[in-house]
Amino acid sequence: MPFSECMLERDTVTYEYSCRWWTSDTIAVVTGANRGIGFEIAHQLASHGLTVILTSRDAGVGEEAVKVLQEGGFNVVFHQLDVLDPSSIEAFTDWIREKYGGIDILVNNAGINSNQESFAEFAKKVIDTNYFGAKNMIKATIPLMRPSDSGARIVNVSSRLGRLNGRRNRIGNLDLREQLQSDDSLTEELIDQTTMKFLEQVKDDSWREGGWPQVLTDYSLSKLAINAYTRLMARVFSDRPEGQKIYINSCCPGWVRTAMTGWAGNVGPDEGADTAVWLALLPDQSVNGKFFAERREINF
Repeated sequence: MPFSECMLERDTVTYEYSCRWWTSDTIAVVTGANRGIGFEIAHQLASHGLTVILTSRDAGVGEEAVKVLQEGGFNVVFHQLDVLDPSSIEAFTDWIREKYGGIDILVNNAGINSNQESFAEFAKKVIDTNYFGAKNMIKATIPLMRPSDSGARIVNVSSRLGRLNGRRNRIGNLDLREQLQSDDSLTEELIDQTTMKFLEQVKDDSWREGGWPQVLTDYSLSKLAINAYTRLMARVFSDRPEGQKIYINSCCPGWVRTAMTGWAGNVGPDEGADTAVWLALLPDQSVNGKFFAERREINF
């Protein structure tokens, strides 16, 4: 059945499908889900009947978040996870393997915002969390992705600020921009080297002349990197045999009213979560390696 025939009416918060590919045994992992967009992604996925693993670096707040959802009748389980700690990731994947045998959906939501007052101090943490943390989780969960006719799903919560040719923010280095745009030259090494070069220039305070994005620079670059990695992994995953497919996309939630934005956004967490949930549940398997906002594809 074509995707257009699968969609039924939706309101501003929920939507239904006429050809669900998932069941209550479908396992979705959401990182950084104790509050804000991540919490709402976990909530909406659980409302569709999936089993959701809500993760948080802080066990106390994560357990409280899960308690709220469980009291609402949702099938949500908590496990501690620090996407920057290899031992935490290993403990998490070992637990998943033992308890569930694998997963079907990964939503990389864990992230932090730029701190302009302590830019030099926080730039590395922003890059590490938003890019390397998401990459760590993708690599760790690939072996856990369960075979199915529908394929497994990875959704990376990103930002329009990570667009290579965005009107508000772009890399001024034309050679680097062309390399990152080209599928032929795009490699994991290139993406990593780009972020490391930026951090080196942050250390010696030469980054302003480096051609980097000028708006929330570290945050923008971290999202540019995860967008590029999304494209790269879509190419890698395309070679997987039928029954073992993994579909990966990224999305911008918009400027959402959360603690991360100082409650200054223009949409609520429910709206911010919508596109990520839509991508996670999308029955259309032709959508791969794309970037979306408000359920519309936008260019990288």
